[in-house]
Amino acid sequence: MKKQIKAMSLFANVGIAESYLSEENISVIIANELEPKRAKFYSHLYPKTDMVVGDITDNKIKNELINKAKKEKIDLIMATPPCQGMSTVGKKDKNDIRNVLIKHAIDIIKEVKPNYVFLENVPEQLITKIKYNNKEILIPDYIKDELGNMYNFNRQYIINAADYGVPQMRERAIFLLTKKSKNFIWEFPKKDKKVITLKEAIGDLPSLDPELYDLSHEEQLKIFPDYEKKKLEGLKVSKWHYPPKHIYRQVYSLMHTPSGKSAFDNIDKFKPRKKDGSFTKGFKNTYKRQSWDKPGYTVTMYNRTIGSQNNVHPGRYIGKDADGYDLYSDARVLTIYELMIITSLPKNWNIPTWASEHFIRQVIGEGIPPLLVKKIMHQLVVNNEQA
Repeated sequence: MKKQIKAMSLFANVGIAESYLSEENISVIIANELEPKRAKFYSHLYPKTDMVVGDITDNKIKNELINKAKKEKIDLIMATPPCQGMSTVGKKDKNDIRNVLIKHAIDIIKEVKPNYVFLENVPEQLITKIKYNNKEILIPDYIKDELGNMYNFNRQYIINAADYGVPQMRERAIFLLTKKSKNFIWEFPKKDKKVITLKEAIGDLPSLDPELYDLSHEEQLKIFPDYEKKKLEGLKVSKWHYPPKHIYRQVYSLMHTPSGKSAFDNIDKFKPRKKDGSFTKGFKNTYKRQSWDKPGYTVTMYNRTIGSQNNVHPGRYIGKDADGYDLYSDARVLTIYELMIITSLPKNWNIPTWASEHFIRQVIGEGIPPLLVKKIMHQLVVNNEQA
């Protein structure tokens, strides 16, 4: 029987990373989340976990976490601080206060001294500097300066979820720390031989037309006469596979955009436009359909927006419009159910009924694919059994 590993999760979000940890006999005993709504979602999923709600920079909260972790003899600390100050889809502000939250996680690690540490963030963390001892230092150097005497570090830090059975190209920087007394180094597992494409992951799901929230239902049905029929077929699969809501002028552009292309590649007639009819400006990875023959692009917090990065369903060629131009299906962003699949969440993920669509999409966009976490943790469990 596997030895149980007792864990604490810092910056826990709603517990996406923890989705499969019980299968590896890893039990998250304590968790911390700043925002009460996320903590409530977490407790809905993991009612047995002691959720400490509050700001980790508050010494009262920090000391509470330290004392509880020591009492429970926590073996593993997981920390996934917010990345918006470093991410390429954020402002990349070196003075963003969220960049230094890692310091508070390190404070707790130094006090608790767990056997294992899992630190995760965006790859940009490796080139981000913070102030330390009155000088600027790269975050990786800071972590090593603080914990290098006690822990062994993995050799490579960048990992792509698409290499581990997750149908999403999502790179992360992950530090895996093992107490030197354990006499092994915790490394990433071997890459899977096969990469899973969007076609393999979501290609068999029912096609959906978007809900056009700026038009009447009658106008909607003139444009998409099969809207209701498709909607019912989608709901038969999952209550989370329902039509996203969009503005018609955006949908119109994507109806004429093929798989893998941006609406900015279209002829002027079908390029994205503002409400006043003028052209919208943007990068070539916005107003863009994904590709069937690749894993999905990184899911971000803004995954409900057609005009954000690489958010639109790949679609399929369905014929010509009345003027003889090519038409493509599914001119919409991915549904929540499709996001769950390409994030590697369980298909029966127990989303609380009170959570809004916007909130669900946001927390999925901030989560690390749990299948990737499971495979990394499996490496730890195997080594822990042998140690």
